[in-house]
Amino acid sequence: MLDIIIRQAHLPDGRGPLDIAIKGDRVAEIATKIEAEAGEEIDAAGRLVSPPFTDPHFHMDATLSLGSPRMNVSGTLLEGIALWGELKPLLTPEAVIDRAMRYCDLAVSQGLLAIRSHVDVSSAPLVGVEALLEVRKQVAPYIDLQLVAFPQDGLYRAQNAEENLIQALDMGVDVVGGIPHFERTMSEGARSVRRLAEIAADRGLMLDLHCDESDDPMSRHVETLAYETTRLGLGGRVTASHVTAMHSYDNYYASKLIPLIAESGMNVVPNPLINITLQGRSDTYPRRRGLTRVPELRAAGVNVAFGQDCTMDPWYSLGSADMLEVAHMGVHAVPMTSREAMEGAFTSVTQNGAKAMGLPDPTIRKGGPANLVVLQARDPIEAVRMKATRLAVIKNGKVLARTEPRMAALSLPGRPTTLDPADYAPRPNTQEAK
Repeated sequence: MLDIIIRQAHLPDGRGPLDIAIKGDRVAEIATKIEAEAGEEIDAAGRLVSPPFTDPHFHMDATLSLGSPRMNVSGTLLEGIALWGELKPLLTPEAVIDRAMRYCDLAVSQGLLAIRSHVDVSSAPLVGVEALLEVRKQVAPYIDLQLVAFPQDGLYRAQNAEENLIQALDMGVDVVGGIPHFERTMSEGARSVRRLAEIAADRGLMLDLHCDESDDPMSRHVETLAYETTRLGLGGRVTASHVTAMHSYDNYYASKLIPLIAESGMNVVPNPLINITLQGRSDTYPRRRGLTRVPELRAAGVNVAFGQDCTMDPWYSLGSADMLEVAHMGVHAVPMTSREAMEGAFTSVTQNGAKAMGLPDPTIRKGGPANLVVLQARDPIEAVRMKATRLAVIKNGKVLARTEPRMAALSLPGRPTTLDPADYAPRPNTQEAK
């Protein structure tokens, strides 16, 4: 007796329709037709079944705080940082826990089951750390939540930031964080990269730096990070987040830098929604898009994963825990509109994010984890195009969330009475009716 059978599913690699059998917390079988009984059957009806979504870059200590204590009137990164400085003294563990748990509810409904959250450790007491450690414990059955000790005001710029970072790691935070471009000088930024890389190496931890989140073409800390990653043999344990200054580097320097990043084995995490919103603010016209060189990094073999970054907080007043919205913006902003590139955008919010977080490969396979999302779309490109409804979200063989398909009722003479937006997927193997 199986627990769940998903009937008539298509997989992201194009295979299907297939049945997917789940027993316990594992995928027991994938076949054209599974002749067996199950406690529950889910009819995918030819729709896409994908791995869960992953967000390798978020700020859960600030999420859903929009309007507290005031709004970011200019909408700029610097005012957002100043506003966060006003909010921090007002934080309580209870308030942070409440907002974070509400966000995790939203994330589950969107099929987002792995999140890496930076948590500010610039100043004591470590309210955010205390709160998010409790959240991590509460959501452990359904969300893989990683925490990054993030000295948001600068490792050397903020008093006692390194001491606070070490304390946060001792409390159980998973990842070493930093923000070298926010130090007082370029040399201090480079020094912070070296120090943080050594802390990660000494402790056997991952390292994730906000790196060159700037329009300044001379902000080049990712070069130092690539060097330290190679020197210390950290490889895939390292992530460079944002790296927006790369959109302002001259092509010769970029052609030197990208192979060094690839050689180091580290990951790169752009954040399309936030990068395109906050960068280029000082430009008149032409105005820079603000996103790093995603196609060039992918072509060099670098693991590129997209992050959400913010949802309704001092930096970004929008957001919905929807990683398909993130992929959708990435497709437009980069731009990356070839079929292969659009499929890559989907992978950037599923498998690639898991890889950047050091999680097991979430690809749906026999014997693999029974973590899946049934989407109201036929394939990954259609999922990105429509930001497809999550019909069912499954974690460890348990259905966590269900949503009814998006359908429209029409009252048009001589036309269908109902409309399913997923029916508009192209069918390249069919001929136009004559």
